[in-house]
Amino acid sequence: MAHELTPEIAQRFAEAALGHVTREYPHKLDHVMDGPEDVRGPRALHPIFFGSFDWHSCVHGYWLLMRLRRLFPDLPAAPRIDALLDEMIVPDKVAGELAYLDRAYSGGFERPYGWAWLLALHAEAQRGGYGEVLEPLARAFADRFRAYLAKLTYPIRVGTHFNTAFAMILAAEWAETNDADLLEDIRLRAMDYFLDDYECQAWEPGGDEFLSPALTEALLMSRMMPGPSFDEWLDAFLPRLEQGEPESLFTPAFVSDRSDGKIAHLDGLNLSRAWCWRGIAEAPAAARAEKIADAHLDASLPHVTGDYMGEHWLATFALLALEQPG
Repeated sequence: MAHELTPEIAQRFAEAALGHVTREYPHKLDHVMDGPEDVRGPRALHPIFFGSFDWHSCVHGYWLLMRLRRLFPDLPAAPRIDALLDEMIVPDKVAGELAYLDRAYSGGFERPYGWAWLLALHAEAQRGGYGEVLEPLARAFADRFRAYLAKLTYPIRVGTHFNTAFAMILAAEWAETNDADLLEDIRLRAMDYFLDDYECQAWEPGGDEFLSPALTEALLMSRMMPGPSFDEWLDAFLPRLEQGEPESLFTPAFVSDRSDGKIAHLDGLNLSRAWCWRGIAEAPAAARAEKIADAHLDASLPHVTGDYMGEHWLATFALLALEQPG
C-alpha cells in the first residue's frame, strides 16, 4: 500500500480526529481528587482537552488537525477544522486548562508525554495563528519539563507514556524556536542518559507498548548528535543492524485484539517504529530502514480507524511516520 501522506489519507485522518476531540465519553482521567468537590467530569475539568478518551490524546488530536489543515489547505474538512479551532482555542478556555495545573497533586499530571505533546501542539499553533493564545500553557509545561529533567536521575525506558526519550524529541523540536536554554538542557541530559549505551538487546515489544525503547532512543540521539558522531554511537548501540539483529526491531508486532485498549497499543508501536526507522534511515548502519518501515506501516496503517480504542489516537502516529522523510 502507499506510504505517502496523500490528500485522501489526510482527509481520513481529519475525519477521525474531528469525531473524537470533542467526544467526552468514554474517558480515562488523570485526576487526583482531594475532596468531594473534585468529583467532576472531563469537560468541567478541561475546557479544551476533554475528548479523545484521555487528555493527551485530545492534545495530539488537535495537533493532527492543525497540522493537516496547514499541509493541505484545500482539505474538505478544513472549514470544520477552522470552526472548531476558533471555538476551542480561545484565551478563557486556555486559562481553564492552565488553572488545572495549580491544583493539589497536579505535579505529575500527564508527565512527560502530555507535556511534550502540548509543546508540539503549540509549535504547530504558532504556524497557524493560535500560538499566542496557547503560549501561556506551553510555557507552563516547558517550565515543568525543565524542572523534571533536573531531578530525573535515571531515564525511563519503557515503551509507554513515561518514555523519557520520546518526550525529549518533541520538547526539543519546540525548544529549537522557543527556548534555547531548554534545548541545551535536553541535549545535555540526552548525553547523560544515553551516550554510553551499547549493545542494546531490544527485548521488545512489551505487551502494551506503543513506542520502541531502542528506536526512540536512537531517533533522539540522531537529533542531538547528527552526522558521523551519531553513526559511531549507533554502531555501538545496535552493532548488528546490518545482520538484521536484534530481530525484534525488524519484525512488526502482532495485534491480537484491537478492541483491547492496551493491546491496541501495538498498532501504535508499528507506526512509531516506522517513524523512527525513517528518521534514522540515513545512518550507514541502517540502510534497510526504509524497507523495515514499510513493513511496519503495512501491518498497522489499515487499522488506524475502525475501533475507538485505536481510533482516538493512532492517526497521530501514522502522520508522524508518513511525514517523516526516509
